[in-house]
Amino acid sequence: MTLDPITLSVLAAALRGIAEEMGAILVRSASSANIKERRDCSTALFDAAGRCVAQAAHIPVHLGALPDAVAAVIACDPAPGDVFIVNDPFTGGTHLPDLTLVAPCVLDGRIRAYGVARAHHSDIGGMRPGSMPSDSRELLQEGLVIPPLRLVRGGAPVAEVLELILANTRTPTLRRGDLRAQGAAAALAGQRLAELAARRGLDVVLTAFDDVQAYAERRTRAALAAMPDGTYPATSEVEGDGVTSADLPLRVAVTIAGDTIDVDFTGTAAQTDGNVNCPLAVTRSACLFALRVALPDDVPSNAGTDAPLTVRAEPGSLVHARRPAAVVAGNVETSQRIADTVLRALAQAVDLPAEGQGTMNNLVLGGPGWTSYETIGGGQGASVRGPGPSGVHVGMSNTLNTPVEALELELPLRVRRYELRDGSGGRGRHAGGDGVERSVEVLVPATLSLISDRRRHAPAGRAGGGPGALGENLVNGEPLPAKATRDLVPGDVVTVRTPGGGGYGAPPP
Repeated sequence: MTLDPITLSVLAAALRGIAEEMGAILVRSASSANIKERRDCSTALFDAAGRCVAQAAHIPVHLGALPDAVAAVIACDPAPGDVFIVNDPFTGGTHLPDLTLVAPCVLDGRIRAYGVARAHHSDIGGMRPGSMPSDSRELLQEGLVIPPLRLVRGGAPVAEVLELILANTRTPTLRRGDLRAQGAAAALAGQRLAELAARRGLDVVLTAFDDVQAYAERRTRAALAAMPDGTYPATSEVEGDGVTSADLPLRVAVTIAGDTIDVDFTGTAAQTDGNVNCPLAVTRSACLFALRVALPDDVPSNAGTDAPLTVRAEPGSLVHARRPAAVVAGNVETSQRIADTVLRALAQAVDLPAEGQGTMNNLVLGGPGWTSYETIGGGQGASVRGPGPSGVHVGMSNTLNTPVEALELELPLRVRRYELRDGSGGRGRHAGGDGVERSVEVLVPATLSLISDRRRHAPAGRAGGGPGALGENLVNGEPLPAKATRDLVPGDVVTVRTPGGGGYGAPPP
């Protein structure tokens, strides 16, 4: 059976709607500000073979790596009524704070799909509050490692697994609430698929799974075929790994041949002692994001989009880290730098915006019984169409800010300053977006972890446009490096000034 175009369009929208509704349930039901306010979470629908069918427009670094998590769960032989949890970066996860729940969807007595919900939990144990230490040297220092485990078996919660997880976090009440919200989101997929199958017929729904992926693949291959064939090299760097401040080189060669794209990282730095290492799933996620940027907006995002992409990376390198490497910053910072480097290469073949801030500006604060985690927006690059937006999350992040009211009501923190850095975007015919300045005062003793980049190498402009301003980190006005950990006393003020985006085109005389 092959669906006609109108029916396929209707069902593709219905499947995408299921993924979006899962995300809405998760955000509205969560306990922590990181999920309910910042929306640091992602949801998607997969078929029985572990191929992505539809995803919500959430976090690129989450979504591109989800297929590895689903594959790891399928390898554990899930049964109807099971719900799995996983965060192990080397078995389907990204970094340890990202907990993923995978729930089989049973239709006509068989597992026909999987509902998946991934969310960043603001503490999962480890050596420092927030589970995002800038100075970790191995995975176990970053928190509790969870291989694929049944959180629910045959419809009955496995209490021992949940209690083990809650015993290894500084904020167990929030974790319990967030996990319940994730469970509700994952379970919703099965309910909505059953309703869709009742209206349209199970065979039609299963055919739609295949056809929507085939359509995305056709559109992706057609877009690639329209690009000029060739190999396009690019280089960039990660500004230190928390152990050393020396730049770590990123090298990529993007080859477009017909309707395929090959991304080769030969020459990239070796796996490091610090925590900027990337599991291959995260690297592939960054490459997929860069490809998605170069595609028309109406191409669906699913396994078909991924099909023409090949990623090559040497095992044991910065972008294909091996256990027991520390990886917490690889997910948030190195992924950004990978995406920017691949986009820099692709810009030699197609017209793309100038570089955005290229960092998530991770600000982590915490103490006994509380943690605060947020990423901070900055400038996006300008394009041929107009100026870059200011004060937004770019690249592999797609979250919101933490509202001042939520931060101050829930945590012993006070926001002293939050404003745009006027003029920090690169000059050009179209100016790059401005970064922001955010200053937070701690009211009790706290531990600070900062994980950032673009403090030495500015986001580049394009087509003659100027670079965006560098980012800065300060405590009480004293500068800190890109990756830093400090103990704070009441009254200390942490300031993060985020980079601006690059400008596009030569500026007017």
